[in-house]
This record gives sequence, C-alpha cells and structure tokens, in this order.
Amino acid sequence: MLARLEQFFGFGARQTNLRTEIIAGISTFVTMAYILVVNPAILQQAGMDFEGVFVATILASVLGTLIMGIVANYPIAIAPGMGMNAYFTFVIVLGMKIPWQSALASVFIASLIFLLLSLTRFRQALINAIPPSLKASISAGIGLFIAFIGMQNAHLISASNATLVTLGNFSDPIAYMSLLGLFVSVVLLVKRVPAAIFLGMLLSALFCALLGKITLPETLIQFPEHATSTFFKLDFKAFTPDLLAVIFTFFLIMLFDTTATMIGIAQQAKLTHNGDFANAKSALCADALASTFGALAGTSPTSAYIESGAGVSVGGRTGFTCVVIALLFVGMLFLAPLAKVLASVPAITAPALIIVGFLMMSHLSQIDWHNLEESLPAFFVLFWIPLSYSITSGVGAGLILYPLLKIVCGKFKQVHPLLYLFMILFIIQFVLEALHSVH
Repeated sequence: MLARLEQFFGFGARQTNLRTEIIAGISTFVTMAYILVVNPAILQQAGMDFEGVFVATILASVLGTLIMGIVANYPIAIAPGMGMNAYFTFVIVLGMKIPWQSALASVFIASLIFLLLSLTRFRQALINAIPPSLKASISAGIGLFIAFIGMQNAHLISASNATLVTLGNFSDPIAYMSLLGLFVSVVLLVKRVPAAIFLGMLLSALFCALLGKITLPETLIQFPEHATSTFFKLDFKAFTPDLLAVIFTFFLIMLFDTTATMIGIAQQAKLTHNGDFANAKSALCADALASTFGALAGTSPTSAYIESGAGVSVGGRTGFTCVVIALLFVGMLFLAPLAKVLASVPAITAPALIIVGFLMMSHLSQIDWHNLEESLPAFFVLFWIPLSYSITSGVGAGLILYPLLKIVCGKFKQVHPLLYLFMILFIIQFVLEALHSVH
C-alpha cells in the first residue's frame, strides 16, 4: 500500500515521504480551519442556514482539494474564498437586495464559465489582458473590504450621520473582546506562530467564555440536523441584468486570485520549471469544479488557499498533502455545534476577518507607485472597493480609468483589446445603474 502511494504521488521524485506529507496536510488544515467558522458566519447574514453552509463549505473543500491532490498532484488546498463570501453577502444580497438563491445561481454560472475557459487557451489571454497593477489593487482592495467588514462586526467602527463612519464604543463588550482577540492574533502573527488566525479565534472564544458571553451546546459532537438545507436552492427564474456584472466580477476574482495563488505556492514548493506551471489545466479545473459543486450545495466560490504555504514550508510537495487535508475536513462534519457557537459571537470571527484583510494587502508591493498611468487606476480600485461597499464598482472604476489614461497618453496600443471590451461593458453597466436610480 505504501509503495503504491509513493509511486502514485511520486514521493521519491519530489524528495518527500509519507510522514512529511501527513505533517504538511495537518499544518495546512489547521492554518486554514478558520474558514469552517467564518464562511458560514458570513453567509448566514445573507439569510442562509448555518448548518447547510457549514456542510457545503466542507463538501466543496473536500471535492476541490481531492481533485487538486489526486489529479493535479499539487499540495494546494481549495476552500470557499475570503472576499467572495463577503461580496456575496454584503454587496449582492444585502446591498443589491438580490435573494441568496439568485446569488447562488450567479456563482454557478460564473463557475461554469471558469471551468470551460480553464480547458482553453483563452484563460491565459484573459489573465494577460489585465495589467499586474490592477490585479494587485483588486486583491488588496478586497482585503480592505474584508477588514472594513471585520471592523464593523467587531463594533470598532460604527455609523455616523456626520462622518459616515466613526470610532466605536469601546465599552461595548463586543468591541473590547474583539480588541483583545485582535491583539492576541496580531501577536501570534508577528511571532510567526503557525495557524495564528485559528489559534487567535480559539483564544478569543476562551476569553468570551470566561466573560460568560458564550453558551455551550449540550453536545459538541453531532452531525448537522439541517445538512442539506441549502442544497440545490439556486433560482434562475429571478435572474436580472444586474447579475451580469456580478457574474463577471465573480469570474474575474476566481480567475486572478486562484491562478496567482497556485503559481505562488507551486513556486514556493519548487514545482515550477522555467516558469512552466505543469498540470495547470487540472489545477484550475479543481477549483472550478469545486466552485460549481459548491454553488449547488450552497456556498460562495472556492479558491486556492495561500495558507497551503504552511504545509509546503514543512516539506509538503505532492498531492497526498491534499488527501490529508480533505480527510480532516470530512472529520469536521461532526463538529457543527462547536462551529455554530464560535460563529455566534462576532468578537471571535471579526479579528480573523481583519487579519485576513491585512494579509491580502501584501499585493500592493507589486504596484509601481511612481508610474501614475499604472498607480492611479490601482489607487481608485483600492479605495473604491471598500468605500463603495462593492467589489464590482471598484473593479469597474479601474478597468475604465486604465485604458482611458493610456489613450490620453498616446499609448493605446499598450492596452490589450479585451481591456477595451471590459471598459465598454462597465461603462454601460454604470450608465444603466444611473438611469435606474433616476427612475
């Protein structure tokens, strides 16, 4: 059995062994386990059942991670992506007043498009069409968006009639418990403690328990009673033109975020050769299939997880790392009561959102801030996403301004033709929204 595993995953060729791969899988899982609490907690605010999303999160993660491991043979975990869950809940459902069932339908369509394009060379053309500065600003802008939501959930900022937002009331139990949890998470992160976010959540839960803010369930180990409450709830009948921009935004984020993360982890594991990302088609299909299935089960799009670097850092080099991660996800199916308790207290999940937001800001180093033709569009994307409370608006602002500046500077030939198409589509979208608001 062991010999077959070694031969199938190529342990020898990648200079690893079964013990190392198991340790790598555990390391990655513990580092990203926060998603099991945070994702259902966010989508629950869209009106979805916590237990249904919890199960959908696990199943989508297991499917995507297993395909990544067994077919693509990479140690890269797949799970519902941070940022896309916030976009799903706060922009599409709560902001645009679109039912979550219709939002799931848009995720399904975007995932199918992503899957089809992952099988063609057109995928690479799309990736090349968007300049690096805009890709970096989109990722960082989503990070600010996530952190902004985390600050609100933590009651560290609140609404203000005079200034829109203002400092929260620190005498509020949620605020001071969140601050304490955030400080602990920051210290763990600075000390480079593995699984800093997950451990920070557990310590925050301990603080909340000591202060009597958590009521433990009668049993911590139980299979979800409403496991299929979000299964096959997609609503295509209520499809509106507004969802076209939503589908496009979902698709762009899935394409750029997943591709960049996969290449980054593969390079960290030294699995790329002269810039060539072998089995790229299989790896991208793993994420696309997971997102498609996730929409059917009841969760927002999946993505490759940068936390996979934790497993790579301890020697994970093959897809068996993913097999271990998938098995650990399956085991979590019986811990729904505990996850529900952790998600019920904003002070536990909010610090995790803020920290994840910070980590996504690292992409800003890829922007040449001295080149105004590149940095100005990136800046507008960066601040427009959180302030407009819409990833679509921020992305649209950048994709309109970038080609316009190149045209004004006489460098229109430097812009990929697809970018001009995106510019026109977003201009039409904004005009239609303006006309709709007038009427």
